[in-house]
Amino acid sequence: MRALPYCKLSFSAPPSLSSTLDLHPVRWALVLLLLAAATAVGLLIDPYVSLTSQAMLYVLAVEVASYRLGRLEAAICAVGSVAALNFFFVPPRWTFAVDQREHLIALAVMLLVAFMTSRLAAGLQREARAARLSESLALAARSEAQRQELISTFLASISHDLRTPLATILGAASSLQAQRDRLSPEQQSSMLASIETEARYLTALTENTLQLARLSDPMVELHRDWESVEEIVGAALARVRPQDPGRRIGSRVPAGLPLLRVDPVLLGQLLVNLLDNALKYSEGGIEIHAAPVPGGVDLCVSDRGLGIPAAQRESVFRPYSRGDRSGQRGAGLGLAVCRAIALAHGGTLAVETREGGGCRLRLSLPVEPHQPVEEPS
Repeated sequence: MRALPYCKLSFSAPPSLSSTLDLHPVRWALVLLLLAAATAVGLLIDPYVSLTSQAMLYVLAVEVASYRLGRLEAAICAVGSVAALNFFFVPPRWTFAVDQREHLIALAVMLLVAFMTSRLAAGLQREARAARLSESLALAARSEAQRQELISTFLASISHDLRTPLATILGAASSLQAQRDRLSPEQQSSMLASIETEARYLTALTENTLQLARLSDPMVELHRDWESVEEIVGAALARVRPQDPGRRIGSRVPAGLPLLRVDPVLLGQLLVNLLDNALKYSEGGIEIHAAPVPGGVDLCVSDRGLGIPAAQRESVFRPYSRGDRSGQRGAGLGLAVCRAIALAHGGTLAVETREGGGCRLRLSLPVEPHQPVEEPS
């Protein structure tokens, strides 16, 4: 007869009651507090109510323990309630003895009711947890569906917006390479300008796409620093000057504005996007001006274009949404990125109608109450 192979089994002992009690001292203190409160109230109203009413106080204590504490705590509270009712109120009082069968039956029924209440409460807690879990899963599923829809929309939009400028650049570069000797200087300059324009468009599209993806992360960290409004506006104007040969953009930044604790790269991109939109979708003068407001600073970009209809003043901030009537191309990312940058800084970005025509994009940024102190030179 072949011997069975030896195997070693190990069993871990379940945690003792004392170790369980040590894990939740606050819960057990609450159990004692509930029993003490029920007893104190019962003693106060003892001359005016019957034993049944006093028993209901302990049932209430068990109810509270069942809904707010664990099953073990609720069970101990139920046993403690029966013991306290017997000791303090059931004749003969101040002893655990019971001299009447009716009182003994009442105590047994009360203990049974308390345990049933505890069990029902535990079931309700499980159902509530299951409902919260289902809600979380449904929310996650909706978020994933929205993400997939956003990706599909992004791919559909970005493929078109990338294909056109890339084809233009490739065609112009191929013509310059193959037919340089047969092209006049004016034609060559035109093709080079076309390549530069399309490359700038691709650069802006890439920057907006990357920033929108980055700012979509709720855990994104901004690289904040103390910046002056004048420097932020000046840097944005310097970036858009090549697109503004006619010097259509004017600026007004009063002296003495408080410093802003912002991410200068992101805020610069926000202003560049607003100014670039104003250059593309309007004619005539464009103004960027800053003004102090209670608790913050407003930066406004104003133009005299066709404006934005009231029904589209929120939809223009959604990604890939384009509501302009100018015929200008675009991926519909610029204003979405601007809104995301404003929100990441705790600010707002809104569209306003200008008196006399055009629109105004108002960026409102909060100001830190404690400004840095300049060191004496």
